[in-house]
Amino acid sequence: MANTKSAQKRNRKSQKRRARNASVRTTVRSAVKRAREAIVEKDPVRAGEALREAARTLAKAASKGVLHPRNAARRIARLAHSLAQSLPTRT
Repeated sequence: MANTKSAQKRNRKSQKRRARNASVRTTVRSAVKRAREAIVEKDPVRAGEALREAARTLAKAASKGVLHPRNAARRIARLAHSLAQSLPTRT
């Protein structure tokens, strides 16, 4: 247990942050999972919408400091690449 007032306050703040960060991470994981499932099903409309939503949630998490910005960018790029690979080639 924290002994000083400032340490007690830091503990309260960190608990609030931890709960908020866990919630954001859960939302990100769910969005990415939905995008991956849509890509596997090869439905271009649904996959595109799911990718947009996943990219949006990843960018929000990065802006809030839950994820590192490069980590979010890398995940978005990988999802976009897998979507592009799953779509039929246009000639």
